[in-house]
Amino acid sequence: MFLRVNKLQVDLPAPKRPDPNAAAALQELLGGKYGEMSTLGNYMFQSFNFRSKDKLKPFYSLVASITAEELGHVELVSNGVAMLNNGPDNDGDEADGGDISGAPYEDMKDIRLAAAFLSNGGGATPVNSNGASWNNDFITTTGNVIVDLLHNFHLECGARLHKLRVYETLTDPTGREVCGYLLVRGSVHAHAYALALKKVTGVDIEKMLPTPNINLSNIPECQKYLAEGSHRRLYTFSPDDYRDMAGIWEGEQALPGDPPGELEIVEGMPEGGKIHQLTGVPSAF
Repeated sequence: MFLRVNKLQVDLPAPKRPDPNAAAALQELLGGKYGEMSTLGNYMFQSFNFRSKDKLKPFYSLVASITAEELGHVELVSNGVAMLNNGPDNDGDEADGGDISGAPYEDMKDIRLAAAFLSNGGGATPVNSNGASWNNDFITTTGNVIVDLLHNFHLECGARLHKLRVYETLTDPTGREVCGYLLVRGSVHAHAYALALKKVTGVDIEKMLPTPNINLSNIPECQKYLAEGSHRRLYTFSPDDYRDMAGIWEGEQALPGDPPGELEIVEGMPEGGKIHQLTGVPSAF
């Protein structure tokens, strides 16, 4: 079962202006082939379907705990999308709808994802940057731990490329913060699945890492997460369970190029950050 906490995994800065096209780009990290809906869907159903849970408990615990983190990533990206569509924090809930006869949102009909405004009020939905729906075809759950771990390693590597490319399209601090944090955490997950494959097969798979070779030191929004050691942590997202994934993670070292240090398991979850207030739609309410 899951416990929900009314926080985002990290603090996001408020947008500088409404930017629906930036929000559309960020949608790729939510509903794209390598987006957070895909990582969540893969790991969640793999954990539900996992064979020989007792015999392979550290591997089950790894997939199960990362599932919970991915739920938070879906929430984080969704909030980033909605914030970019909404614009800077304001007291718009105190205003009335004003005169709408002059088509105050005329420009919205020409934006990339007009449906996000017309149908969803600027909110996020599980679609990619072109509005194509995320779907079950992106889920792999084979019942074979090695095949699933190989798939998950590939998925995290593809997701890091996604995040880098979306980051390179954005200037607003909200979207860039989302990308910076997820680039660090995606590196953790790729590293974890690589170490799990090494443990179960004996193959020295970390020689393939980092794949892709993304230098996080070149990305300003990654620096505080590297400085605090987020690149070395796996969270259990549980008060009592999943601690035995330490047999895969603990005792190993951070990836070359990242700040050095020993990998660690943290019981529970990140401290988290606030959820921003989005203004209502006064012309409709």
